[in-house]
Amino acid sequence: MHRRLPRVLSCALMASVPVLGVMAAFGPAAGASTVSSRAAQKAEAIAIARNWLQHLAIGQHATDHATGVSPNLSQARSSNWSGYADTSETFSSAGGSWTEPSGTCSGFTTSLAAFWVGIDGYSSGSVEQDGTLIECYFGTAYHFSWWEMYPTNAIQVVGQSVAAGDHITASVARSGTSYTLRVTDSTRPANSFSTTQSCSNCVNSSAEWIAEAPSGAAGIYPLTDFHTWTLSGATVSTTTSSGVISSYPDVEITMVGASDVKAQPGPLNSSGNGFSVTWEHST
Repeated sequence: MHRRLPRVLSCALMASVPVLGVMAAFGPAAGASTVSSRAAQKAEAIAIARNWLQHLAIGQHATDHATGVSPNLSQARSSNWSGYADTSETFSSAGGSWTEPSGTCSGFTTSLAAFWVGIDGYSSGSVEQDGTLIECYFGTAYHFSWWEMYPTNAIQVVGQSVAAGDHITASVARSGTSYTLRVTDSTRPANSFSTTQSCSNCVNSSAEWIAEAPSGAAGIYPLTDFHTWTLSGATVSTTTSSGVISSYPDVEITMVGASDVKAQPGPLNSSGNGFSVTWEHST
């Protein structure tokens, strides 16, 4: 989820091959009850999936991020982002709410979809962001809450019991070099968090509301079929004013694959503070 026109990815999924072996071999112990066996399998799967997620890169654009820009610079294409970015100001905060989408998993293919708000990333190499993520892992969808902060850019997984239908509110707020990243899951509060981090050289040149296909060592992962992600109540502020997405120069970003649209954003609503992104293709 970060970096402007940079490299496709940087974080390696070191454990992906052995993890698959562990998961394939994991089964109910002889004599164990069906209920306890399923609970153990789920706990093991969540633990492995959570560890795996920490090796992902989120917020990082593929190199074609700025291709296909329209003459008025209000539209752009990306290999891994879909949503909106505000630009041309020095930003101090970004926030928004959504209902966590459901994820449809196809077979045993690993696929991912992250939903986040943040500062930076569209036109800078720094990134400060948080949100939720769906991981399709061995045919099951797992949902997590997380945050990521420049310069380490390592995903910090917090909640592992996020579920489709949960009401999520996420925000990033800056005061000088201090950044407060907050996610509230009002349906399952155990997934909520607030953390304060510092950054003395973050650029603060953009604000974003994004659905993303995260990256790993092998490139951009297939995009989980999340059907539709709808952001509402978006807020944004600069060093001198505050408003909604449409209050500042904004860019509509469409996620594209080699030949097809992967995720299509709709227009901003009449209040300028919300929109929907529709899943189209995994790759």
